[in-house]
Amino acid sequence: MHIINFDRAGGRSPAMGAPYESTRNNARIRGGRGFRAKKFDAITAVDNVDLNIKKGEVFALLGASGCGKTTLLRLLAGFEIPTDGQIVIDGEDMQSIQPYNRPVNMMFQSYALFPHMNVSKNIAFGLKQDRVPRAKIKQRVDELLELVHMKELFNRFPHQLSGGQRQRVALARSLAKSPKLLLLDEPMAALDKKLREQMQLEVVNIIESVGVTCVMVTHDQEEAMTMATRIGVMHDGKLLQTGTPHKVYEYPNCRRTAEFIGTVNTFSGTVIENSADHVIIDAPELNREIYVDHGISGSVGTDIWVAVRPEKMTIDTTPPSGEYNHARGVVEEIAYVGGLSIYHVKTQSGMIIRVTLANVDRLAEGRITWDDEVYLSWQPGAAVVLTW
Repeated sequence: MHIINFDRAGGRSPAMGAPYESTRNNARIRGGRGFRAKKFDAITAVDNVDLNIKKGEVFALLGASGCGKTTLLRLLAGFEIPTDGQIVIDGEDMQSIQPYNRPVNMMFQSYALFPHMNVSKNIAFGLKQDRVPRAKIKQRVDELLELVHMKELFNRFPHQLSGGQRQRVALARSLAKSPKLLLLDEPMAALDKKLREQMQLEVVNIIESVGVTCVMVTHDQEEAMTMATRIGVMHDGKLLQTGTPHKVYEYPNCRRTAEFIGTVNTFSGTVIENSADHVIIDAPELNREIYVDHGISGSVGTDIWVAVRPEKMTIDTTPPSGEYNHARGVVEEIAYVGGLSIYHVKTQSGMIIRVTLANVDRLAEGRITWDDEVYLSWQPGAAVVLTW
């Protein structure tokens, strides 16, 4: 049986104060069995998922539109039922439990605040539905207003709030009933870039201070890498790789992961020498061999790909030394983006290679420019060999 397992502590912070309590929210999230698939007619939206989520961590499902990440979130919320397998939280099978009775809350992309209720009433709504005593509701709402920095705005209505303020209210409302699992659906999509960057860390700090386990879905890789403890990359309903942002970025396990997370140059090639401490690959696109400073599981003659991130390459007008890991080309495009310059270099084979340089020198502009003949190179440890 394939498993989604909410398992042991993975967060850094204790739960906030003495929140509203109910019998279904006190138990730790641990153990469990997960679902295997979700199909819509002939289409498999979630396929063969096997996932462990630690208590207290922020886990991000990352992938392009249509990859299955939102369906996975809806399955956890109870809005969809698995075609095959189970979802079990804290030893309890969620199959027959309605969404409103699950120890799960979701913050929607649109925030879905009640326009006729002020901030305090929006936050208190779920508690009132559960017939929590009025004194406990007020205490919990006051705690959450303090937590999300909205104490002075408790009496305002949603239309009187900024985008970031509405997001804080939606987050407070979703935390009011102390859920075991908080689901975030594209939480920053409605914000402009500057506010989005500010809110990413603010939302994570709030989630960690409460100690709730969080699963978020996003197609924004920067958002996922900023907010998440771990990332799961999805494609065609399958979970390709899970790991910390650093691990997924630096050590992708396949071409799709490498190409989806950040920007990468990939060179196809054939293994011509494979030892414990190095591998040499013939790369026709470069008209040169690539040297990587570790062995791989494949044998001589295996077709593979070599991935090199643009920031790990150097660009110069003079030829590098050595016979491996460099290419010659002509600068076709330069994108100046403030802190970085991105060079698009066309090689003799017609391949475009991207190189990123930090703009640390204010006088550097114009040293390498359009139509210059340049040489690109990288260290043996900068490359990752991908076998699929």
